[in-house]
Amino acid sequence: MPKRITVGKTKSITNFSCFSFEERKMQLQQQDKVEHEKIIRERKSPFSRWTQYNNDYTKEMMWLASNHPKAHAILYFLIDQMDNNNAVMCSYRVLQEIMGVGQATIARSIKVLKDNGYMAVLKSGNSNVYTINDNVFWKSWGNKKQYSKFPANIILALSEQEDYVQLSLDFDNISTEKHKEIIIKPPKNKDEN
Repeated sequence: MPKRITVGKTKSITNFSCFSFEERKMQLQQQDKVEHEKIIRERKSPFSRWTQYNNDYTKEMMWLASNHPKAHAILYFLIDQMDNNNAVMCSYRVLQEIMGVGQATIARSIKVLKDNGYMAVLKSGNSNVYTINDNVFWKSWGNKKQYSKFPANIILALSEQEDYVQLSLDFDNISTEKHKEIIIKPPKNKDEN
C-alpha cells in the first residue's frame, strides 16, 4: 500500500507523513527534477535504441531468414518498433505499406512468425497487438523480462484514417505535457467520527 501523506498549512511534529504546503511543493519539484534528469540520461544513453538478442536462437533466426525472408523482415520491423515491454500494435495495412507487399503475404508471414513461436498475436478491434518472444529479443534489462506484456507502442498509417482526419492533421505542431494532480480530501466532519 502506498505511503499516505497529509498536506496542510503547517507541518505536524507528531505525524511524520504530514507536510506543509511549501515542503510538499519542494518535494514535488525535487521529484520532477530527478525524473527530468533520468529522462535526459536515458535519451543520451548509447543503449537507448538497443535490443538484446539471445544467441541460443541463432539457428531459428537463420532458418527464418532463409525460408521466409518477408516474415524475417516483418519480425525485424516489429522488433524495431516494440516498446520496452516487447509489444507493438499496428494493422496489416501499416505492414503492407512498410513492406510494399499485399495482404496475403503479410497474413502468411504473420502466421509463420506466430506458428513458430517468434511472437504472439492479440486482437484489438481491426488491429493486432504483436508481443515478441522475450526469450529471443527484449529491449529492457534482462532481469525485467517477466514484465513483457503491455502497454504497446501503436503504429497508425495516415492512409487508414478518414479523409477529414488526413487533411486536418498537422504533426509538426503536436506536443505533450506531463501533469501531476494532488487531490486534497476535505476534513471529516466531527459528527462522522
